[in-house]
Amino acid sequence: MAVKSRDPQVQDVLHRSPETKLDVTIVGAGLGGLGAAISILLAGHNVTVLESASEIGEVGAGIQVLPNAAKVLYSWGMKETLEALATKPRRCNFYGWKGNHLGEMDYHGYAAATGGYSFLDFHRATLHRCLLDRATELGVELVTSAKVDRYDAAEDGSVTTIYLEDGRVLQTELLVAADGIGSKLREQFLGRADPPQLTGDLAYRLLLPTAEMRKDPELRPLVEDPQVNYWVGPRKHAVNYVLKGGELFNMVLLVPDDIPLDQGNLLKGSVDEMKAHFEGWDPRIPKILNLSKDDSILKWRLNIRPGLDPSWSNDSGNFTMLGDAVHATLPYLASGAGMALEDGGILGICLGRIKDKSTASKKQALKVYEACRRERTEKVVQRGTYNQWIYHLEDGREQQERDARFKDYDRFDKDWLSQKNPVLPRSPDTGDDPFPWRYNGVGRWLLTYDMFEDVEEKWTCC
Repeated sequence: MAVKSRDPQVQDVLHRSPETKLDVTIVGAGLGGLGAAISILLAGHNVTVLESASEIGEVGAGIQVLPNAAKVLYSWGMKETLEALATKPRRCNFYGWKGNHLGEMDYHGYAAATGGYSFLDFHRATLHRCLLDRATELGVELVTSAKVDRYDAAEDGSVTTIYLEDGRVLQTELLVAADGIGSKLREQFLGRADPPQLTGDLAYRLLLPTAEMRKDPELRPLVEDPQVNYWVGPRKHAVNYVLKGGELFNMVLLVPDDIPLDQGNLLKGSVDEMKAHFEGWDPRIPKILNLSKDDSILKWRLNIRPGLDPSWSNDSGNFTMLGDAVHATLPYLASGAGMALEDGGILGICLGRIKDKSTASKKQALKVYEACRRERTEKVVQRGTYNQWIYHLEDGREQQERDARFKDYDRFDKDWLSQKNPVLPRSPDTGDDPFPWRYNGVGRWLLTYDMFEDVEEKWTCC
């Protein structure tokens, strides 16, 4: 079993004899791949990460890290580093499309109720750099410009041979595909083409300096009081929050997908397009959009992968997958990266339990890994799709019922948090609160997850 340090929430490196150390290769140096590298290194194994790009880095805008994902990151010894760089929003607000307040969530109160694990907001590149630095500190071998062409897994489970496009041939004792939603290794594993599933939505993402917003009395509270804000309305919604200590303002607009199918998944957008989508909405939204410039606007098609049956791993115990390669979700639960980090955390804990490098040991570790992850990640994908529906309701009876539930559960939430030292209980139950992360939404099973306990429970029964 993986050793923990004297701080029960932080793992120490498990020291192994050379004959019990696996050589593990991870394809993809994104958040999930680097997270898995850290976790497997902490389990005492050797890790190589193959990245197709010539440089390791991350693009994109903001990313929300919920308490369950913060718990994983803290267990890797990253708390001090991350909290120094994160913005900790005080609360989250939901508004109707006209600007009417529907409900709020006290993020600081919930952080205390989950054991002190915060809600953290980062620029994606900042979080990626922290993971890269921690993996490097632990001794990961990083190989760039390493585009994988195919792999060949030995039927006896001993090794997997990796063939790169430039002719290099590598061998590993366990290959982990963390190559994203367009995973080439997933398709080879399945033996067929397997494109991601269209959702009908796309995202405009923009980052703005906050200096101009601070001059506007309507916009100033959005940047001076760190908070996450959602506006929900017919067929679309908007999200924003601040980054880098209030220096940057992150805005995401989720609207119907109009990217032609033959144009890929990423196109340049424009301010006029965004303003047309949100004409008549809360006047703060067009004010924000007027501060953006066309040359910085991009729009991404949003696709998902609902799951993979019957298994994520091969029969011989020398290949598996994680993150978006298996269970890419809509970003409407702010949990895609969190699930990938949990995947890596669980995989490392399972590999930390094996006593030798035998095929039987690897198969047991992968069996438990998948048992821990399958149902939970499928629920996250399903809830993301549900949120697409509930956020985007047309005005009418269903929307009015939704808004009434926002307010009813808002009162429950305030009463619950007003108790002395409230603790968010762990439960598989999902309630009717359309505010997804609260007590009566999915908060009890999403935010309270303990990966060590999950592995402990499933190790003997799988």
